[in-house]
Amino acid sequence: MMNKPFKVDRFLASTHEVENQPQPLENYNVFLADNALQEALVREGAEWALADVAKFGELAGRSETIALGFDANAQKPQLRTHDRYGNRVDEIKFHPAYHQLMRIGIENGLHASPWSNPKSGAHVARAAKYYMHTQVEAAHGCPITMTFAAIPALKHQPELLTKFGARIMAPHYDSRNVPENEKAGLTIGMAMTEKQGGSDVRRNTTRAYPLGKGGAGEAYELVGHKWFVSAPMCDAFLVLAQTESGLSCFLLPRWRPDGSKNPLQIQQLKDKMGNVANASSETELRGALAWMVGEEGRGVNTIIEMVAMTRYDCMIGSSAGMRQALVQAIHHCDHRAAFGETLSKQPLMQNVLADLALESEAAMTYMMRIARAMDNQDNEHERLLSRIATPIGKYWICKRTPNHSYEAMEVVGGTGVMETHIMARLFRESPINAIWEGSGNVQCLDILRAIDKEPEVLDAYFEELKRAQGADRRFDSFMADLKNSFTDSSNLQYRARNIADRMALALQGALLLQHAPQSVAEGFCAGRLSGHTGLNYGNLPINVDCEAIINRARVQL
Repeated sequence: MMNKPFKVDRFLASTHEVENQPQPLENYNVFLADNALQEALVREGAEWALADVAKFGELAGRSETIALGFDANAQKPQLRTHDRYGNRVDEIKFHPAYHQLMRIGIENGLHASPWSNPKSGAHVARAAKYYMHTQVEAAHGCPITMTFAAIPALKHQPELLTKFGARIMAPHYDSRNVPENEKAGLTIGMAMTEKQGGSDVRRNTTRAYPLGKGGAGEAYELVGHKWFVSAPMCDAFLVLAQTESGLSCFLLPRWRPDGSKNPLQIQQLKDKMGNVANASSETELRGALAWMVGEEGRGVNTIIEMVAMTRYDCMIGSSAGMRQALVQAIHHCDHRAAFGETLSKQPLMQNVLADLALESEAAMTYMMRIARAMDNQDNEHERLLSRIATPIGKYWICKRTPNHSYEAMEVVGGTGVMETHIMARLFRESPINAIWEGSGNVQCLDILRAIDKEPEVLDAYFEELKRAQGADRRFDSFMADLKNSFTDSSNLQYRARNIADRMALALQGALLLQHAPQSVAEGFCAGRLSGHTGLNYGNLPINVDCEAIINRARVQL
């Protein structure tokens, strides 16, 4: 007797119905979903920009915009040094999504709006939009930031600013590898670092040789090596090189005025763990044409105008990374249950999420306050405050981001480790801003340098703190102890990190006490200023209103 063929039940093809898995966080207005950011925009002087910023928030939250961030990082940039005929081209190919993100950023003024359309609150409005844009993808922000930061440095050489400024500030992005005179919009990079010096740029060995009389605004040829050039497809670069009078600043185009290739030759691209969508490179300068910017021998003083702006943007980027990590963690916990209860309703998880939310709001509030200071540089208090608060914030906020992103990744769990989830990219990106544009020690030394050179910066800093005096006894005590730290000038450099930590916390506390809801200000003072703080997130003391803090940070879809 023949056996009957085995019949496969059609239902065996599906083993289970997927449940208890959060859907991706997308198709929401990033601005309208962020109460703290909305309040900060108005408070810091950019209420006029509400409609424009809200429109950008809708764009930043679209699923197709979010997908661009994933696509731009799926494939690393590729270097092509020569064409098929052996001619030097030094061209880098990016994923098309990278160029789309660049276009969005530049067409929306993230590269120049405070310079092209200066008005009260211009820096605040730009910071809010950049904060949302870098939540989508951070790496392409490098050339946007450097282009933004180049204008203050170029003001040291008015004829160069006249020649290039309008196209640097234009809302046009042109990715073609062609001479700058064929483009309506330009991007600017920076090349300072050399192998033997790193942050100690005065050890640079690249030499500049005058083609004529020399001096400010004149043409030179540069010979040397640059160890770290980010975004080498920019149209021109601010570069440091040695002259007979010392280290000087130069503007170096990628093409010569006659249309020939300027010999800034890319040796290789850096193989980075993070910031993958953006290209970073090692280059040789083999007689590259450049024009001196500012006074000869005063290159550091000239380019520091650019560095100050890039450091501020590091604050924006790290604050943005915190916000995106936080909302991903809360979204996950709101839509996933374990051990019989939704995760966001469980007390221990609430402690962790609220702690992450406090860190995020404190960072954003600090960053937006400094944007207002940048908008009001004619006011002496604001100028002094921005001088000292920028390195403090760059040090603290950027350094806090890696552990914040890790903790949020742990909240999401195994899914968060996968490259299909944004958390993996946020984690890989999280150390970048702390290292770039001057590491933690460099920022701490800059704080001391600012105080030594202009003691009034410290007066302005404590004047800012006094605006919150009397609002919370823990804050008052913390501020008094901090002030006492400066009565002893011995071993200041050894103690610089401790001082910088406390200066950051005190200013964040002062701002939250003045502007945040009671639950947030109380939670911050209890968890950061009272001596209760533990080594890890999730150490908030009893009686902190975790649910209110989380609800304020939650994205309502």
